[in-house]
Amino acid sequence: MPGEKVVTSKIALTYKDEIRDFLASLPPNTPAPLLVGLLATSDPAAESYANWTKKAFEEDGLRYEVRKIEEQHVEEALAQCNDDPNVHGIIVYYPIFGLTPSYSGSSHDDYLRDSVSVQKDVEGLTFTYRTSLYKNIRYLNSNPNSKCVLPCTALSCVKILEHCGVYAKSPGVHNRLQGKTCTIINRSEIVGRPLAAMLANDGATVYSCDVDSIYKFEAGGLRRCDEGTTVKSVVEISDVVVTGVPVKSYKLPTEWIKENTVVINVASFKNVDADELLKIDGVKYVPMVGKVTVKMLERNLCRLYKQYHMDRKGDGKGDPRDALVKQARDFAAIAAVGALSLLALKLAGIWRHCRK
Repeated sequence: MPGEKVVTSKIALTYKDEIRDFLASLPPNTPAPLLVGLLATSDPAAESYANWTKKAFEEDGLRYEVRKIEEQHVEEALAQCNDDPNVHGIIVYYPIFGLTPSYSGSSHDDYLRDSVSVQKDVEGLTFTYRTSLYKNIRYLNSNPNSKCVLPCTALSCVKILEHCGVYAKSPGVHNRLQGKTCTIINRSEIVGRPLAAMLANDGATVYSCDVDSIYKFEAGGLRRCDEGTTVKSVVEISDVVVTGVPVKSYKLPTEWIKENTVVINVASFKNVDADELLKIDGVKYVPMVGKVTVKMLERNLCRLYKQYHMDRKGDGKGDPRDALVKQARDFAAIAAVGALSLLALKLAGIWRHCRK
């Protein structure tokens, strides 16, 4: 049976309905959640992503605002968004500074990622969410209403793999990819590394390939592969291959792909010859993930809004100030009851005295 090209717009529709239902559940006259995009890069891919986001948000009834700023003002703009209660989500389009030396560390982009408020991080890239992902912690605390946010592009790949039948349908949470081998040709902090961790957390054996190394991710651990391990050798044994090479000239040799493999391209360039790939029996080819990625962005925004911005119940416990107010009211009520009791006793004593 020849290969099949997977149309991701159909997958995206599933989550469109979920977002519509969430908005319908909001109290009357409640404004939809607002996402602010900070665009301080000239990268055409980032601008295209911002345009797709705007179009999708308008179609789905969510609010989106892109703010184009100079790179020297991005930190200030980010701080303003963090402090603005009317902003419910923030996305910063990278790269901005890239490898430029930074006062705040080896990468100023990394510093910016960690500066986004946990309550507004729709991309799940802050230190808190990254740490939770790599430790396979799925909630910020013991309350099931405080679910962690996962990186949008990596999460879109997971949802696509579920659609393609790679994930087992068993109810097990951590082993639905048991027995599967995956290769990811990209180890960026935004896509490749988090995706490798997510697939390994679900039970897969994952080979993470980058320019100068191949690492094997398994159940919360990784090790560098032997020198004899090549991209060719790991792709040939993989059930899933994800390519994310940001170079137009790169093409993954299709003769490495075995039958019935799912191949996902997350790069802005096509990393594989689609015509040759689809000649392989049983292959499922996903040429782009953008539409599902935007739906994951919308989904993350709605989750953050529900957890942190709607009735101030972000951690499932409510605003701590509300608890203090309640305690004060309880103490006041107890004190009032006590005072009334004393008054009643005094009046009873006066009454008995008068009767004598």
